[in-house]
Amino acid sequence: MSNDLIVGFSGNLSRPSSTRRFVESVTVSLAKQAGLQHAVFDVEDLGISLAAARSVADLDPAARAVIQTIIDAEALVIGSPTYKGSYTGLFKHVFDLLDPADLRGKPVILTATGGGDRHSLVVEHQLRPLFAFFEAFVLPTAIYASSRDFTDGIPSTAILGRVNQALAEASVLVKARSTADAIAAE
Repeated sequence: MSNDLIVGFSGNLSRPSSTRRFVESVTVSLAKQAGLQHAVFDVEDLGISLAAARSVADLDPAARAVIQTIIDAEALVIGSPTYKGSYTGLFKHVFDLLDPADLRGKPVILTATGGGDRHSLVVEHQLRPLFAFFEAFVLPTAIYASSRDFTDGIPSTAILGRVNQALAEASVLVKARSTADAIAAE
């Protein structure tokens, strides 16, 4: 796939998932603002080959295609449910399979969901360092939402404010990257 895609990836381990819905909502909004297409995946999309994989080559073809789509994305919206103050193990395993250069310079919006406020630092203490390792361009605004931040699946005004702030930051980067790519292609 080409890099005309905004890709969302959620660390949820089951469906339906509030984390995946949240990641999808942010991904769709960013794609719309950037005038690009979007795709959203979660751990379950990688199938059973993920658990035993020691490299991307060990994954089945469908899972390898998901990984390649993540690598090729123009920007990523990453989200994880919070378990005991961190992301899920299989979520981390997905990124353990990547080469450290695969995400270099890629704009990334971080999101996380959890049962309460005590997990709110997961984006700063777990997700941000993980994507900094990959030298991704992690947006300054990250979004943590607890179950009480949603009413009938609709985010609160405070969460929407953070989402809009992150979207504005990401849109600037995506447009700048597209312009730079167009100039380089000339």
